[in-house]
Amino acid sequence: MPASPVRSIEEPARSIPVSAEYDVLVVGGGPSGLTAALAASEDGLRVGLIESRSFVGGNMTIGLPVLGFLGQKGNQIIDGLPQKFIERLRKERDGASEHRPCPLHMGITLVEPEAVKTVALEMLTEAGVDVLFYTFFAGVVMDGDTIRGVITESKSGRTATLAKVVIDCTGDADVAYRAGVPTEKGNADGGMQPPTLMFCLGGVDTDKLRLSIANAPPQARTYLTDFIPAEYFGQNHQFIVVGMRELMAKAKQERGLQIPNERTIIITGLKKGEVWINMTRVKDTDGTDARSLTRGEIEGRAQIDDIITYLVNYVPGFEQAYFTKTAPFLGIRETRRIVGQYVMTQEDVLACSHFDDAIAVASYPIDIHRPADDGCTLIWCGDCYDIPYRSLVPQKISNLLVAGRSISATHEAMGAIRVMATCMAMGEAAGRAAKISVRGNRTPAEIDVQELRRQQLERGVYLRNPDGTRAPAAEHAPAA
Repeated sequence: MPASPVRSIEEPARSIPVSAEYDVLVVGGGPSGLTAALAASEDGLRVGLIESRSFVGGNMTIGLPVLGFLGQKGNQIIDGLPQKFIERLRKERDGASEHRPCPLHMGITLVEPEAVKTVALEMLTEAGVDVLFYTFFAGVVMDGDTIRGVITESKSGRTATLAKVVIDCTGDADVAYRAGVPTEKGNADGGMQPPTLMFCLGGVDTDKLRLSIANAPPQARTYLTDFIPAEYFGQNHQFIVVGMRELMAKAKQERGLQIPNERTIIITGLKKGEVWINMTRVKDTDGTDARSLTRGEIEGRAQIDDIITYLVNYVPGFEQAYFTKTAPFLGIRETRRIVGQYVMTQEDVLACSHFDDAIAVASYPIDIHRPADDGCTLIWCGDCYDIPYRSLVPQKISNLLVAGRSISATHEAMGAIRVMATCMAMGEAAGRAAKISVRGNRTPAEIDVQELRRQQLERGVYLRNPDGTRAPAAEHAPAA
């Protein structure tokens, strides 16, 4: 008789060695994790950072520009550690552009992926952060409502890493979820924004591309670019193209191309002739499921050939273009979000809400790549909105903080706060809050948020007064 299928096995109990103990442990080395670790280490605490890949930088390494430094009124609303990182990239590696106004994205900051990896690691090691690569988060060590540490898996085996405060910067709320924090996924129907596998082309005549748009007659609807006026392309040698809907539709019809996107999205790189393409779209991919991610990777790669065929044969400037590389991983837009002490909403974003416990200011519009079709929803608020500290503090677990796109927010609000500059700002706040928590022997929920805001302002973070003006550090200094 055939053996019955095995549905589960019993794993014998075993003793797990403790590999390290920290004051603050950051799980995940992406944009939020990088700044969280730097902020937490400012005055000598022992800080650790674990990362599953062989580099830090996360989504800053996949060819996307950093969005969010500029507000909808053209002013810079992300400062502090994120700005210091960009300045160092630009000065030491020629690895970043200035913050450039963009009619669609408010501001774009181009970064060189390899420079990001190098400079981020340099800054972490100089700050004394103990970085551990090739290490996967696998579980939590709990004591009631306290997370004593995390379980990791690596080539070295299964070990435990202990900490007084843990910051979840996984982007997927992995630590919070395993610890029992309530989480949500997707919209009302559970649909999540589809991810993209970025890829890079060389040999592109970017001046020909931009001038073909800038000089096109108004009736040339083929070159319709979403909300971006033609003059923009006449003035900027590095830019983002979003649109060309009719041109893509023509290519699909004439050549039978399978491109699951209704818009052309082209991002010029810092190197001459280099562009990154943000056009693959893998629906029904769950970024918290390995099998789903694998299917997404396979499908994303399969979409690239038809996209290149379209670009080379229909888009000016791509006639001599050639494929150079894909991003090292899928760009995930949405997975889990925690339910924290406060849930940010679409109304908070669109009302430009001000909070007494604000620890960062953002301005990026609600930007949702719709789960059910090939389109995108964009809604602007007209100015800035605050991110409250309470949205970084999860329910149930006393010594855990969450930073990045998995903070406590609705599907719609997450569509606005998910971009990299905003995530870096949240990470900086979480790292500084963790430091205050350890130094004061208080849980993150119990710290004096006004003290956190004071330290944020002293370190150059942009925060707002109730009237919308930038709050100076002196206003929050302690009385003499």
